[in-house]
Amino acid sequence: MIATNGRIARLAVLAALAVACGPDDRPVGPAAKVTAHDIADDQLAYGPWSAPVNLGPVINTSFIDADPAISKDGLSLYISTDRPGGLGDLDIWVSQRASVDDPWGPPQRMYFGSLRAGGCGGSDLYVSHRHDAKDDFGWEPAVNLGCVVNTPSDELFPTFFEDDVTGMTTLYYASNRPGGLGGFDIYTSTRSGDDGAFGPGVLVAELNSSGRDSRTAIRRDGLEIFLASDRAGGLGDRDLYVSTRASALDAWSTPLNLGPVVNSAARDGAPALSFDGTTLYFFSGRLGGFGGSDLYVTTRQRIDQ
Repeated sequence: MIATNGRIARLAVLAALAVACGPDDRPVGPAAKVTAHDIADDQLAYGPWSAPVNLGPVINTSFIDADPAISKDGLSLYISTDRPGGLGDLDIWVSQRASVDDPWGPPQRMYFGSLRAGGCGGSDLYVSHRHDAKDDFGWEPAVNLGCVVNTPSDELFPTFFEDDVTGMTTLYYASNRPGGLGGFDIYTSTRSGDDGAFGPGVLVAELNSSGRDSRTAIRRDGLEIFLASDRAGGLGDRDLYVSTRASALDAWSTPLNLGPVVNSAARDGAPALSFDGTTLYFFSGRLGGFGGSDLYVTTRQRIDQ
């Protein structure tokens, strides 16, 4: 078991989820491989987001509960929290449920963490694998993604999109490296195939602002992306935004604020989208919660065309 510090804990779970493999060696997690069937199925539209609902006292505590990541099957919810029983400032915990209609069980602390030795800078991106997609405690020790992706600055909040049509995998993450537009900006690194190395980070200019732009959540077809930002014109300390594009090869549209139904006057961040695109998890410091920040969920209906 390898202990983590708080900043790295949030990275390890997201990168690890992204490359978890099921029995057929297909990735599962926040962004799984898209097939031609998936793309045909994704020619759809969605209704408006509902008012967010607090996930309740089984998930949330009087401490910080944040940074959700949801598995492809919707049965495992990974979070970072500083509740008692952890190893560091923030640790990775997982909550499970028997079906998407069942309540979440009490979160349990994960028994793996990031490798702090040999890093490239302040906060680095790490990756972990597991052999059984159903084993939430079977993760291997996390491995640093290396100093092509990571820099002497901070790299945070990895999510990725794997496109079976082009064979390219795109890793989205936030960094405060020199050359950006604000404090933290969204970058991408790409690789071809399943085993190649990720290339250097490229600034995604159309998603960024002069403020802090960070955690992303991308829909499985690669045509819709959610992000957290404190850019000018928001409703609170930090808001959730959405951007779209016509194809996976096109530029993203200017991000739009999700509005007062979803966002609050407090800090709202770290979006995590379900595989079917109908459920968005995030953390919020809004009034009415149990602690410093709580986990919330908002839903929308799929509209068949």
